[in-house]
Amino acid sequence: MSDFPWLTVLVLVPLVGSVAVALLPLPAAQAKQAGLAVSVVTLALAAAVAAQFDVDGGMQLTETHDWISAFGVHYALGVDGLGLLLILLTAVLVPLVLLAAWSDTDQPLGPDGEDETTRQGSGRAFVAWTLALEALSLAVFAATDVFLFYVVFEATLIPAYFLVGGFGREGRSAAALKFLMFQLAGGLVLLASVIGLYVVSAQQGSPSYLLSDLEQLDIGTEAGRWLFLGFFIAFAVKAPLFPVHTWLADTTERATPATSVLLVCVLDKIGTFGMLRFCLELFPEASQWATPVVVALALVSIVYGALIAIGQDDILRLIGLTSLSHFGFITLGIFVLNTQGGSGAVLYMVNHGLGTAALFLAAGFVIRRRGTTLISQMGGVEKVTPVLAGLFLVAGLATLGLPGLSTFVSEFLVIIAAFQYQWWVGAIAVTGIVLAAIYVLWMYQRTMTGPTVPALPGTGTGADPDATGSTRTDLTVREGVVLVPLVVGLVLFGFYPGPLLEASNPYVGTLLERVGVTDDAPTVTSPESETPASAEEGS
Repeated sequence: MSDFPWLTVLVLVPLVGSVAVALLPLPAAQAKQAGLAVSVVTLALAAAVAAQFDVDGGMQLTETHDWISAFGVHYALGVDGLGLLLILLTAVLVPLVLLAAWSDTDQPLGPDGEDETTRQGSGRAFVAWTLALEALSLAVFAATDVFLFYVVFEATLIPAYFLVGGFGREGRSAAALKFLMFQLAGGLVLLASVIGLYVVSAQQGSPSYLLSDLEQLDIGTEAGRWLFLGFFIAFAVKAPLFPVHTWLADTTERATPATSVLLVCVLDKIGTFGMLRFCLELFPEASQWATPVVVALALVSIVYGALIAIGQDDILRLIGLTSLSHFGFITLGIFVLNTQGGSGAVLYMVNHGLGTAALFLAAGFVIRRRGTTLISQMGGVEKVTPVLAGLFLVAGLATLGLPGLSTFVSEFLVIIAAFQYQWWVGAIAVTGIVLAAIYVLWMYQRTMTGPTVPALPGTGTGADPDATGSTRTDLTVREGVVLVPLVVGLVLFGFYPGPLLEASNPYVGTLLERVGVTDDAPTVTSPESETPASAEEGS
């Protein structure tokens, strides 16, 4: 295998691009073009990483260099099936987000401590912060040193804060502050556990933060449970999971749809990624100990998120709350501790990213035409923009888990795993699917069907010549380039999820072996004796 530092280059390209866009005095149009070019190059590099990946090869393309020797800290990167899928998801979404927000960042910002005028360089700032968030997210998914992970984990908050607080609607500053306070609180708890790992490793020899070294430690039961709690609480905030989820709806309501895609479809995946990478890998005994409580929290998230989504009038807030329910499904799949659940959870992370991104961005295009985010002030959109309405419907149907679309495969695996864990856990989880059908179909009915509601005065125009010039304009070429790949992915992986499962299944199998959990062998009834016999005995 090549010694070329693929993962370092993958992180550096968007990071350098971010700095260049921020510092060079480029006009907004050129800054957007440069940012899009950098994101496409990053996508090409991610594809090159995937082309070299061996699904049965474990951690690959590893790089390890001493960083802070006294504390056992290394600059260490590597990629396995879990990291690869999330790296690819991030690399795919960022150029689509930049295209979707092409003209939105040129629009005047609402009165939130700023003048009601277009800020100089706002488009350039959006591109720079987006590329910075991409670089840091890629570093998170590739980090194989816990201290390095913590540093980039916290660093992602900087671009995320400015994306929320600098772009969006009135009230965005308060939403950005609430987001930051929740995330910093979780990060402080995580820091305590990171320090605890140093103490444990130092007591058993030389200190090290490398995952490969930490997995060999004999962490005592009590210490392991306390350290697990620190990691889990931070990841539950990031994911988000009930009851530390309240920042989510406020943030998606006030941020731009493009920013919400970056937060919910990329940044929040760090939470469930961390549960798999650190909670289960480093603290297998504590993970089994905490399973009943985590499963209960996941079920509450599934049902509660779906119930409160039904009653929302703001379309962006509604979509944000659906993710509370979906992250409940992902967490449930992780902690029922069986193969179907683990594979379903990893698959769900990818499919949720595609489906929710399509839903947020399509909703943003509708809002741009109607001039409002309130569902009660919309109506009849499908009569004047049928293609946009159709793609919005496909994204919504993916959100509710319609068979034939990719999210169905994920939910089906998680539901099977939940029934294997306890029948009543599966029964409660199924109610989330029923409630999803209610909030998605009712949202579509109120926004897309019925008599056409006139757009609010002063909407439907933009500086971008490819932007919506009229409330009656259907999907533009730029908008089609954004939405069609996402919808194609939803359909493709709905009928052919094999490539995703081939990448994730070896990782899940190895992880469950680490946790010490094996699936029960299937049983059949012997025709002669009418007694259960294992499938292996009968073969």
